[in-house]
Amino acid sequence: MGMTGWYVHHHGAGHLTRFRAVRPHLAGEVVVFSSLPEPSSLPPQTSWVHLGRDDDRPAGAPDPADSDPTAGGLLHWAPLGHAGHARRLAVITDAIATRRFDRFVIDVSVEVALLVRLLGVATVVVTQPGDRSDDPHRLAYASATRVLAPWPGGAHRSQGFVEVGGISRFDGRVRDAEPDPGTVLVLGGGIVEGDLTERVARAAAASPGTRWQVAGGPTWIDDPWLALQRAEVVVAAAGQNSIADLAAAGARAVVVPQPRPFDEQAATGRILLDRSLAVVEPAWPADDAWPAVLDRARSLQPDWSLWGVAGAARRAADVIAEVGA
Repeated sequence: MGMTGWYVHHHGAGHLTRFRAVRPHLAGEVVVFSSLPEPSSLPPQTSWVHLGRDDDRPAGAPDPADSDPTAGGLLHWAPLGHAGHARRLAVITDAIATRRFDRFVIDVSVEVALLVRLLGVATVVVTQPGDRSDDPHRLAYASATRVLAPWPGGAHRSQGFVEVGGISRFDGRVRDAEPDPGTVLVLGGGIVEGDLTERVARAAAASPGTRWQVAGGPTWIDDPWLALQRAEVVVAAAGQNSIADLAAAGARAVVVPQPRPFDEQAATGRILLDRSLAVVEPAWPADDAWPAVLDRARSLQPDWSLWGVAGAARRAADVIAEVGA
């Protein structure tokens, strides 16, 4: 099997969660590169290389956003003269120069994907929903040996990507609880701007007979599997991991796509709506709208098998293992 490198982007927790879901199905040694803090525990044969940030602004230095970070539109983020950017790429370069990597998974970064391929290592680039037809994305995809899409076949325009289904950390878990009528679970602390606790309290007050729980932000739950099963309705953003977790739990859901680059979550929201898998709201509903929104969610009969979660993490690992074998 040899050695696998794996770049984990530092924005949010989703990229790390996806790695954790796939890693148990991938044989051999894996070296992770990320600006995220090293987790308290790692799977066997897994090591962590911490990368410095490439978007900070040291005292007296120019704002990296004003330092031609796109190289005239050819890249997404390569600011001129930024020491942190240079150091993080040098760490990856040094690792590849001193150890043999058979393949490298990039989730996600155009610049890391191109760097690794320029250094002669086969790449598996993880793609995301939305309009990725810009020149940097097209270049990264064209340079990759495989482009892995964590969604079911036909959900988005695939451009020859390998669609493995939605990757959930709960794939394979057994359902051992039933929904508790009136229970509403809100996934994620970033689903609304401002004070989520206040928004949820107002929504609950406007929806008699409901009990609301938040899993995310200051009320983080490490393993929300039981809460997902017991919720009559789950409210979530349209991130790939959240949707895959909803599918694994067979949840009735209200999905509120968040503003993201390339319309990532809006694109996912459209697919969920087209397939009658969730109630999709363009923004957090007004307080007095919640009773009707929850009723619509309760009436759903979503066929979440359409999201292809069962076996998706293993299929992703198989795609990765084929590269450089």
